[in-house]
Order: sequence, then structure tokens, then C-alpha cells
Amino acid sequence: MSGTTATRYLYDMSEGDATMRTVLGGKGANLAEMKRLGIPVPDGFTVSTAACVATMDAHGEWPEGLWEDTLTALARLEERTGRTLGGSTRPLLVSVRSGAVFSMPGMMDTILNLGIGDETVEALGAEADNPRFAWDSYRRFLQMYGDVVEGVPPHVYEDELTALKARRGVEQDTDLSTEDLKELVQTFKEVSRRELGHDLPSDPREQLRGAIDAVFRSWDTPRARVYRKANDIPDDLGTAVNVMQMVFGNRGETSATGVCFTRNPSTGAKELYGEFLVNAQGEDVVAGIRTPRPLSEMEQVLPEAYTQLVQTMHDLEAHYKDMQDIEFTVEDGTLYLLQTRNGKRTAAAALKVARDLVDEQVLSREEALRHIAPSQLDQLLHPAIDPEHGRTPITKGLPASPGAAVGEVVFDADTAAERGAAGEPVVLVRYETTPDDIHGVIVAQGVLTAHGGMTSHAAVVARGMGKPCVAGAHAIRINVSDKTLTVGGQVFHEGDMITLDGSTGDVYGEALELVPPQVNEDFGAIVGWADEIRRLGVRANADTGEDAAKARELGAEGIGLCRTEHMFMAADRLPAVRQMILAETVEDRAEALATILPMQQEDFEAIFTAMKGLPVTVRLLDPPLHEFLPDLVEQSLLVQRLELTGGDPDELDRARTLLGSVKRLHEQNPMLGTRGCRLAMLYPEIPEMQTRAIIRAALAVREREGETVGVEIMIPLVAFASELKAQRGVVERTVADELEAAGEQLDVTVGTMIELPRAAIVADQIAEHADFFSFGTNDLTQTGIGISRDDAEGGFLSDYVSEEVIPANPFESIDRDGIGGLVQIGAERGRSTKPDLKLGVCGEHGGDPASIALFEELGLSYVSCSPYRVPIARFAAARAVLDAQGS
Repeated sequence: MSGTTATRYLYDMSEGDATMRTVLGGKGANLAEMKRLGIPVPDGFTVSTAACVATMDAHGEWPEGLWEDTLTALARLEERTGRTLGGSTRPLLVSVRSGAVFSMPGMMDTILNLGIGDETVEALGAEADNPRFAWDSYRRFLQMYGDVVEGVPPHVYEDELTALKARRGVEQDTDLSTEDLKELVQTFKEVSRRELGHDLPSDPREQLRGAIDAVFRSWDTPRARVYRKANDIPDDLGTAVNVMQMVFGNRGETSATGVCFTRNPSTGAKELYGEFLVNAQGEDVVAGIRTPRPLSEMEQVLPEAYTQLVQTMHDLEAHYKDMQDIEFTVEDGTLYLLQTRNGKRTAAAALKVARDLVDEQVLSREEALRHIAPSQLDQLLHPAIDPEHGRTPITKGLPASPGAAVGEVVFDADTAAERGAAGEPVVLVRYETTPDDIHGVIVAQGVLTAHGGMTSHAAVVARGMGKPCVAGAHAIRINVSDKTLTVGGQVFHEGDMITLDGSTGDVYGEALELVPPQVNEDFGAIVGWADEIRRLGVRANADTGEDAAKARELGAEGIGLCRTEHMFMAADRLPAVRQMILAETVEDRAEALATILPMQQEDFEAIFTAMKGLPVTVRLLDPPLHEFLPDLVEQSLLVQRLELTGGDPDELDRARTLLGSVKRLHEQNPMLGTRGCRLAMLYPEIPEMQTRAIIRAALAVREREGETVGVEIMIPLVAFASELKAQRGVVERTVADELEAAGEQLDVTVGTMIELPRAAIVADQIAEHADFFSFGTNDLTQTGIGISRDDAEGGFLSDYVSEEVIPANPFESIDRDGIGGLVQIGAERGRSTKPDLKLGVCGEHGGDPASIALFEELGLSYVSCSPYRVPIARFAAARAVLDAQGS
């Protein structure tokens, strides 16, 4: 290390170990660890991640002392190996490979055979008694260096290689002779000169500096940035660079290169899994240049190396306590390992490997849970498209709800409901969905929208039902009157088949094969382990008996949010609801509510039956009344049409009356208008009716089933303590009236949803009248940040995320500092009044692992989420506990 350098940038391989991955990168740390364990690894040194970060910070300028340190480390490597970089005898060739802290397969760049040149190629061939191998290594180096370091388009080299094979009448690179490869080397030099306007550098030390610099630059390529964003890897970590003595798998029939896993990464089965190629070099296996052979055949071809490899695979898995992904080279029968890392695997494999390692007493249950990502459980809860389909999507939208759906295109909810009820698979295609579409969404296989975002109505409802959804597919054109969907010049009519992949956002213009959810014993066991560790309770958001039953099946410990407005939307309820809205007197409204009450009671009975013995939080009516009425423009056009055509006078009179109500109730910003408790303050008979339905349902279920639910009634959109006090009074008087009339007793708690910043700030005042708080983080995000969810997601929000103005969509993962801060204030101030105040979360964030980690930190009581996200929340709650404890 240079004496002028404050930070150490270079480490010989013998100086590291597995604990130094933040300095040496994952590859460098594991190479050092393998060397420490006595596993055959080519010698070398590592340029640390700090060097890459310093270079990036200096806009490409290397930090002082780095080049001197590199030359010193190279001299030590030359002394240890007895070889010289660029030497005319016993030449040293090296590989230059990236090695980020977190594995990024295929994202970063590699240079092989660095140090070969016009003199060293002859020496290398003579030493190996194999000139063809030496010239093959030379052409490979020119191709890699020209592409990765100098930026020559890779097809330039491939075109020349293909043309030469065509002239020689051969198919494989290995069929080219020594003279052919000599010719190819000259050709590669010439095309490089033509492309660059100068020769490729011939000084091996200059080449080494260029190669290291190229690896640094590859950290910031678009593909690397996309990969990091998709896998939540920070951009400021940088990559290490590993400079290693070359070992050659292309020295003939006793040499080979390969990749193997200690278990099957697709299924998790404990079996040999891998491929190899005889007489090949590093990238050949993964690049698809030649068809590899299964690892099992290596036993016949290279038996000694195979036996050593199998034993090494076993030793490495035992040492790292996880499935390993290993790269190896066999040079003249001698095995060398070039890399080991925890292997990437499918979700099903991840669960099986974790469970098997516990059964094998390699891992504790806590350690096994750390090996699994919550997102992997999500993948297993939805049908997926067969990955071997080989089809091209017709368009792409936002992957709003995971899984896959195949069905016939329909353009309105009524048609979807009718055909879906008849057992026909349909995909509902809309510009964007509204609450009125709920009956169509319920029976559809999936939802496709041209507008909206990841937490749009379509997305939220679809996730709640476990249905795939692709939202915001802006390229599609929908003609509802003609019932056509047009994309890229292709027209789909109602009844045509399409397939949605809600996990990727891809849309296919045909029916593709689906594979079923892989919910199995491994899944149940893993989530069961999580239940033993987690502290947070996990409830579900459910509005129907069917949803409640599914939630309980998936492990929900109650209902944290039952949205009663969804019950008002059904076709048989809407006339009575509209009668209530149109009522001009209290008596008329009471008559309409009396019609609705038994319908509500029936719904509650179904939910309470599914959840008997568990708590159920029922949120009283939240949306403004105009949402139950027709659209203002559509109703105006209907009146105009009836007036112009001289239609039925009675129908015209009804249409005019309805239009008047729509106009009277229309608000410019209904989200901040007369809704929630504000509506209930104006019309207390509405919460009174709902409370009666709740209590009657709870008593009916107890009489029928022998037990009932823990009834929790939630008042929405409270901003002032006085609002909750007044509404609690309405609820308590109604509960007392019903219980007295029935001659029964029932414990009922009353709380509120904290979804406004003011409510969080004055939570100590509101808590005086609340038995519980439930943080409605969807609306709290909208009101706290001051953005409309659908407008923002369809507008600037995606740009904010991609340009890193904000780290993530705040409707998908909670804004920790801002909205999380409001939740913290509300929790602390609420409990300052009532220390045992129950605190829940019922927004979509209740199913997001990152958000759950915050709720665990804040000491909340439970989270509530869509039924199909309940297992994920259970798992994430356990991970939050383990992560807080540290590794």
C-alpha cells in the first residue's frame, strides 16, 4: 500500500476472508476464504470496493496511490508464481473480474487472458506444448478487451469468427486450426484498428490498468443500475476487482470449464446440478457459444477432477451453510475453483433448501428464515406463466398484482359478471376501474387497465382478491362502443383470448399455459416457523365471507379492515342506496335504510361466521355518497338524449331527479370532502343502521355457531376529537338499544382510523374517546405528502423513483421519514393517553415487508393486509424481529 494513501486499496488473496465482503466484494471475500480453507484457487489480489467508490467520486480519476499499489501487488504475484506479466518465458496471464458486495450475475464485466501478446503467445504455446491453445487464448483476449475496455461493438468480432468458420466449413470454434486462429488474431487486430482509429494497446501493464478501469465503469452501466434497483442494492457500494492468475480450461481434452450448484436451483432437490465443457474457457458455458454437457458426464471424462469437485461442493455448502453456485476450471486434469457464492434459486427451491438444511441440522430455523426473501413467498401464491412459453408480449404495463391470468377480453363489469358467473374465463379490460366495477372484478381472471398505477383501484382490489393485474398499459387503445382493444396495429374483439403476467406487466395476445401456485408443505412449514418468532399480529382486509374464509385459511388472526362501502355496490343493493341518497326527509331516508339493514346484516353474518372467535374491525361508511350515483357527464347525456328523443316521461323525470342529486352531491375533491365521519355527522342515521346490522349479525352468529367475533367498530376520517366523541355516542347508544332489545350482552370496542396528519398530531386528544387506532396509511400518504395516488402514479411519481428523487413509490412502501414519522407521532401520543391502546395498520403497507419492518420498530400491535398477502406479512413480521436482533 502506498504510504500516501489514507485508505487501503489492495489486498493479496491470502490477506482476506469471508467476513471482508464489504471491502473485497463477495467474490474476493469468498476466494480468500477458499484459499484459507485449502481449496485450490488461482493466486491473485483484489482491488477493493473503496477504490471503485473513490474513482466514481472523482469522475473516473483513480485515487492517489492506487496505480502504484496495483503494480506493487502485481510484483508480489509475479514473485509468488515465478512468472512475469508479458514475459517471453514463463509468462503470467491474469483474469480481471468484478466482484460486487452483493451478487449481480451477468451484470458486470470480465477480461480473460490479459498479458498475452505476440511474444508471450509463442512462449505460452511452447510451455503447454499446445500452440493452438495459446492462439485461441490470444484471439479471446483481443475480443474481450476490444469489447469491454475499448468499446468495439462485440458483433464485429463475432461476424469475423462466423465468417472464418463458414470459409473453413466448420461449425464449432474448436474445429478451427492453429493457423486459422493465427489468421483470426490478425483479423481482430485489423478490425479493432478500423473501429477505433488506433491499435489496441500492447503493453500488458497498460492493458491491466484499462481492464481494472473498465470493471469500475461497468458498475454504472444501465443494466447494472436496473439490476440494483430491482434487487434493492445501493448504488454507492462500488465493486471490487479481482486480478487472478489464469488457469486454462482450453488446453485440450484433459481441460474443461464449468458451473455447478450444490443443489438443484429450480426445485431445491439435493442433487448434483451443473454443466461443463471440455477444452473451453470461462465464459463459454454461460455465453451459450457451445452446448454444455451435464455435470454427471464429467465422471467418465475427468474422473479425478470430478471426484475432487464433488467433495469440494459438499465441503463448501457445509462451510457456508447454504446452496452454493460454483465456477470451476480443470487445467490438464487439475481442478481449480474460480468462484463460489450463495446460489440464486426459484422461490420453491428457496423454501425447500431452507427446510432441508434445518432438517439436516445445518441451520437453525432462525438462520433458515434469513435465507428467504419475503418476495419469494409472494411468487408462490399466484399462478404463473410457464417460463418456457417462448412468446413475445404485445405490450407492457405496470406489474400491479402478481400472478398470471388467461381469459377472454371483456370491456365492462356487467359483461364480466355475467360471463364469469357462467364459468367463462374473462379478463376485464378498462381504461381504469372504479368501485362500480367490483362485481366484474370479483369473477374476472385478471384486470388490464390503460390508466392507473401500482396502487390504483384496480391494483388494490386485484391484490385483495389474489387476482393478477396489469395497470397503466398506456399503449393500448380501448373502444368501449365497438368493444375492441387495439395495440400496435393488432385489434382484439370481445371474446378474444389474452394472457396477463401480473408479475412482469407483460400482456400476450393469446392464451398461454399457466403453472399452478406452489403452495406446499415447505411453504406451510416456513411460515409456521415465522409465527413462532414474530411479535406483530397479522390480520386481513376482507369485505366478504369468501374473502374472510380465504384469509383465515392463509393464517389471518382476524379482520383489520372490513370496508362496508363494497357491500353497497352490489346490483341488488344499489337501488335502495340510491333511494337513501335521494330521500328528502328523515323518514324517507329511514325507510330506505330499513331496506338496506338486513342486506348488511347478511353480509356481516357471512364474515363473522368465517372469523368466529377472532376480532373483526368494521369500518363504517367511508366514501362520499356521490360514488353510489352515476357519473355526472353520463347522467347529463342521458337526460339530453331522453329530451331529444321524447322518451318515456316517467323515465325522463327519474333521470332528471337523479341528475339533480348527482349535481348536488358532486365535489371537486371528494377525497377531502363530505365523506367518512363528516357524512355520518350530517346523516347519523347511516352509522346507526350499520351499527344495528353489525350487532344483530354478531348475535345471530353466536346463537347459530356457539361463538361470535370480537366486534370492533371503526369511525373513518376523524380529524377532531369531538367528531369521534359524537360518533362514538351514536354507536354506543345503538349498541345499548340492540342489546337491551335482544336481552343479550356483547363486548364492543370503538376506535378510529388515523388517516389525516391532524389526527396523528392530536392523537393524545383523540385517544380519550378511542379503544384502538388503525392507521390508514393509504390516505395518510395522500394527505401527508399532498398527492393524489392515481394522478401521481400516472404522472410524475414513476419519474421521481427512476430519477431517485425518492427511493420508492410511497404507496407501495411507506415513506419512513415522513408518513412513518406521522405514524410514530400518532402511536406515541395515543399511548401517552392510553398506554395499552391497541395500534394497527390497515393500509396496503400492512402487506409490504419493508413497511412491516418499520411497524415492528414502532411497536404497533398488528398489521392488516389483503388475504393473499397474509403469509407474506407473517413471514415479514418474523424477519423484522430477526433483523432487529442482527445476524
